[in-house]
Amino acid sequence: MSRQSNRTTDSKKMNSELFTLTYGALVTQLCKDYENDEEVNKQLDKILFSLFPSSRGYNIGVRLIEDFLARSSVGRCHDFRETADVIAKVAFKMYLGITPSVTNWSPAGDEFSLILESNPLVDFVELPDNHSTLVYSNLLCGVLRGALEMVQMAVDVRFAQDTLRGDNVTEIRMKFIKRIEENLPVGDE
Repeated sequence: MSRQSNRTTDSKKMNSELFTLTYGALVTQLCKDYENDEEVNKQLDKILFSLFPSSRGYNIGVRLIEDFLARSSVGRCHDFRETADVIAKVAFKMYLGITPSVTNWSPAGDEFSLILESNPLVDFVELPDNHSTLVYSNLLCGVLRGALEMVQMAVDVRFAQDTLRGDNVTEIRMKFIKRIEENLPVGDE
């Protein structure tokens, strides 16, 4: 039995490392293809590997929410605080193997931070000096926006701090914008 569980652990670690290295190759190619970090950041928010036909990071979130809802026992969240807890304690754990802290709530309760103790996307990564404004893990912002949009939540997601750029922590800032109303065609109610 212990051999089987070690194989599962080794397989997950190997898959994680393969993903990290493949993502690194993608970021490297984008840095070669685009003239400045701002454009690379925009592309990282959108693009993902050719393994996904839509080729957009945002669309990964759209697709990932279906998998998440099917694999987890999570029901509909009643408010933004509950959504934050599900993102941190269930989704990040399920897909990246980490559990960020939810902190820095705004007084209105419509904005919070996810503090990542570790970020598996940045394993083996060191930013060159000429890419000091690159948001290397910006793909995560697109994934979060796309996933939440599929459950009728418009959010703004951005990196506030990043250890790769010399900050003390990695912080993703999420702000609730509005609930998206479904527009059903007349007669399809």
